[in-house]
Amino acid sequence: MSTKVTKEEALEYHRVPNPGKVAISTTTRLETQKDLSLAYSPGVAYPCEEIQKNPELAFEYTSKRNLVAVISNGTAVLGLGDIGAIASKPVMEGKSVLFKKFAAVDSFDIEVDEKDIDKFCDIVKAISPTFGGINLEDIKAPECFEIEKRLVEELNIPVMHDDQHGTAIITSAALINASEMMGKKLEDMKVVVVGAGASAIACSTMYKELGIKNLIMCDSKGVIHKDRTDLNKYKKEFITQTDITTMEEAFENADMVLGLSRPGTFTLEHIKLMSEEPIVFTLANPTPELFPEEVRSVKPKAIIGTGRSDYANQVNNVLGFPFIFRGALDVQARKINMPMKMAAAKAIANLAKEPITEELRASFGDLSYGREYIIPIPFDKRLMVEVSSAVANSAVETGVARVKDFNLEEYREKLASMI
Repeated sequence: MSTKVTKEEALEYHRVPNPGKVAISTTTRLETQKDLSLAYSPGVAYPCEEIQKNPELAFEYTSKRNLVAVISNGTAVLGLGDIGAIASKPVMEGKSVLFKKFAAVDSFDIEVDEKDIDKFCDIVKAISPTFGGINLEDIKAPECFEIEKRLVEELNIPVMHDDQHGTAIITSAALINASEMMGKKLEDMKVVVVGAGASAIACSTMYKELGIKNLIMCDSKGVIHKDRTDLNKYKKEFITQTDITTMEEAFENADMVLGLSRPGTFTLEHIKLMSEEPIVFTLANPTPELFPEEVRSVKPKAIIGTGRSDYANQVNNVLGFPFIFRGALDVQARKINMPMKMAAAKAIANLAKEPITEELRASFGDLSYGREYIIPIPFDKRLMVEVSSAVANSAVETGVARVKDFNLEEYREKLASMI
């Protein structure tokens, strides 16, 4: 079945049967006068008074414990750029749909027409009591780094800019499995990252946490090296510790390239310089830096991933963010830290090694762990059990969870019952 869509089909999908993709539904009965008295006046006063005495009880008496804000100012919408807050709304509604459909997480999309960092942060902080978590989305670099950093520090609920960390988590899972297939230790690998925006910097940070030591980052002007005088503070963190100054030197015998840039930023001539069995992730969307068939024409043993659904090994953030927030919300985490992200990456990597279910086989064929299947597909329902439980457990172990009496096996059983 073709996954290609026309403009007319897409517009009709967003217009019919009702404009947009999300709506609000009630969770309690409202059929009688007593129900009305419980839901609103006078009954609603009692939980208000309890929450006034102990704000933490908002997790018990309101939807806060299962509610995420999807917030953007529309300055870096995937493939579209700075299109403005209101034009980003279809994307944010789409993110809300994914939260609900994949992980049963409720969310409101909130489009904030503000580019000033201070004002944007003040707005998000002011509305944060409503939510159990905040998913920042499509905010351009370098502002997104400062915005996320401030909100993580100043709020007591999990905040994650998915454009950064979602891609980092999914590609880390793919890297774990691909390096294992290559028979190479992470600490011995040479990794080239082409792109120096939010995703590239978050990926590089996580790769170093995984154990990668030799990482060369390239931006639109080439290799980020010590003689460059045009680097911002975020890029300076990734100045190569080698004497490499050219793209050709960077690609020479490299074990992996991560493309988070645009078509043509590296070429087949660069791929030819890599090791015989390289990992090649070309994630520019919708058109990758190089297509898989092009890469294979010069490196037939390459392990390849793209951001596209019509090729194997799609790096899709939906493998991560719904289940990461599911786990964080369920233990009422105060933040999403690096151990939680790493737990998510390892859980995703491990699930790819498990035999697929009969349900998946009926829809997608006989998928099995290998070069064409190094990460699960988004429709593997076991992701919620594996990833959410790993994230929740890590939150408890690292002391950022409010929930004290956490039983991992019982939680896994609860998640399984939800699917």
